[in-house]
Amino acid sequence: MPGASTGLLTIGAFARASRLSPKALRLYDELGLLTPARVDPVSGYRLYAPEQLDRARLVAWLRRLGMPLARIQYVSTLDADAAAREVRAFWAQVEADTAARRNLASFLIGHLSWKDPAMNPNPTASPLGIRYAALSDTGRVRGSNQDTAYAGSRLLAVADGYGGAGAPASAAAVDALKHLETDGIPAGDLLNVLEDAIGQAEQAVRRVTGPGSSAEEAGTTLTAMLWTGSHLALVHIGDSRVHLLRDGELFQITHDHTVVQTMIDEGRLTPEEAASHPQRSLLIRALGQGPDSGPGMGPGMRAGTGPDIGLHDARPGDRYLLCSDGLSTVVPADDIRRVLSGTDEPEQAVRELIALANSAGGPDNVSCVIGDVVELQG
Repeated sequence: MPGASTGLLTIGAFARASRLSPKALRLYDELGLLTPARVDPVSGYRLYAPEQLDRARLVAWLRRLGMPLARIQYVSTLDADAAAREVRAFWAQVEADTAARRNLASFLIGHLSWKDPAMNPNPTASPLGIRYAALSDTGRVRGSNQDTAYAGSRLLAVADGYGGAGAPASAAAVDALKHLETDGIPAGDLLNVLEDAIGQAEQAVRRVTGPGSSAEEAGTTLTAMLWTGSHLALVHIGDSRVHLLRDGELFQITHDHTVVQTMIDEGRLTPEEAASHPQRSLLIRALGQGPDSGPGMGPGMRAGTGPDIGLHDARPGDRYLLCSDGLSTVVPADDIRRVLSGTDEPEQAVRELIALANSAGGPDNVSCVIGDVVELQG
């Protein structure tokens, strides 16, 4: 070939060796991701050095993994250890996004099945309702309460504010949902209603934390459940939690949107290590200021695509607990289960749970909402 240099590979030979197409190699050259060792001045052919194969193969593998080109360009500049950490972080985000889509798919399956009368074989069963209680407390350390807790006949909600406008942010988020108590919701509109409600909550929070609010970094978590008559629809963003007590067993049905939970998901921390980690309160998803809402987000962290949404079948005897992290970080799950299973009245149960948090030092505001699924008497 005219102008070819000894030891260099033509684009065709390099493509076969790297398992990248010539078209892909030309694109990566244009992007500066994989520049040829030499371009023949006569023919314009791209020529590659054999030592470029390792980088080319890494690019090919990362593309098959689904990594965007801009991120591949960054990863390919790192040493092996740093590149491995970046790939691990990318894949953890893929799995988190997949889990969110899986949850949405489950919601849609349940939602569509609920709309189908054939999927409800027992229309003569006793109607169900909820009995409820909510309580919020400042705790023993904080000077003010930035939590908001609410319980009504259809809506249960907890919001945990942070930053200079944390208290008005949490109140605004919950207030934005209260219209769901009275608005009629056709079965086919449930998903749209939930999306609209979380959008309204986001706008309400931004109004009290945005320019002119004197809050440099402020926002709130939001965890809420909407009673539909036979299901509880869930919206969740942040690190407040929902627990379900069913048949004496306690289940956490929300996933924390925090830095340490991401590190647990990536296998970099154990749950035991996370409990004392200095970044255990840093959020990667919340409602508030900025495109990546959430305080203290570290390098490479980004907010998720939105809240988690779920639909849960209601059974008589189920007890749901919504709580801020002022409870879950200081009260062991076994103690939470003991109170929930041993205390019949919701009002008494929320008081006992908050007392447990305060007896453990009460380092944070603490809020608890309980909803019991009960058969309504004719």
